[in-house]
Amino acid sequence: MIFPAGQSALLIINGEEPKVLPDRDAYELLACTDGALNYLEKNNINPEQVSFISGDFDSVLPELKNKYASKCIATPDQDFTDFYKALDIIKTNYPEIKYVHVVGCGGKEMDHFLGNLTVAFAFRNDFHILLEDNFSHYFFVEKESEIYNQKNKILSLYPFTTTKNITSTGLRWSLTKGSLDITGQIGTRNIVDENVVHITYEEGALLVFISKNTSEIRSLNKDNSQNLPNENPI
Repeated sequence: MIFPAGQSALLIINGEEPKVLPDRDAYELLACTDGALNYLEKNNINPEQVSFISGDFDSVLPELKNKYASKCIATPDQDFTDFYKALDIIKTNYPEIKYVHVVGCGGKEMDHFLGNLTVAFAFRNDFHILLEDNFSHYFFVEKESEIYNQKNKILSLYPFTTTKNITSTGLRWSLTKGSLDITGQIGTRNIVDENVVHITYEEGALLVFISKNTSEIRSLNKDNSQNLPNENPI
């Protein structure tokens, strides 16, 4: 995804360590939660490139906290997760930010991952949020959306929690005015067949997952495993 100049933030949270961090220069703002501070250190991020680091800092090594002290914002409120509080800081203090790319969303404890999805849902009307881990990109789509250049990738439609009257084109198994429900039918492990995927729905919220690993498709469709594109973020 190419974010509009001056409107995007890169937020690093404390999930599985990203194999590769996106280029900081592509974003107006760089922030992280305290548990992800070691990722900045491992990648030799200059403290001057960081807008803020938020959290309670109870598990941060003193020397790291001192190094980034001028960027630290204490958020001890235990009623909200660190991810939630970081997004709230961006919403309150950086009104120019409309797009947030969040890395470190998956891995580690699965209850944290589910909590991250809930936080993204809560802020979906405040930002365009792209979530990323080492396996997938995922995001909530608007009621009429198009996804480009993901041909031959695995794509899942996940209702949050009930999504009604979904119509999709460009997928191997498309829907026409269908409904998905978290307690019933869900739309996981589909295949992108066209360069443009068009999705509409009328009620609820819909989460889209796109796999980074195009080689996975060989296990789903051995006859269509040639000419797979290189891994590209949306």
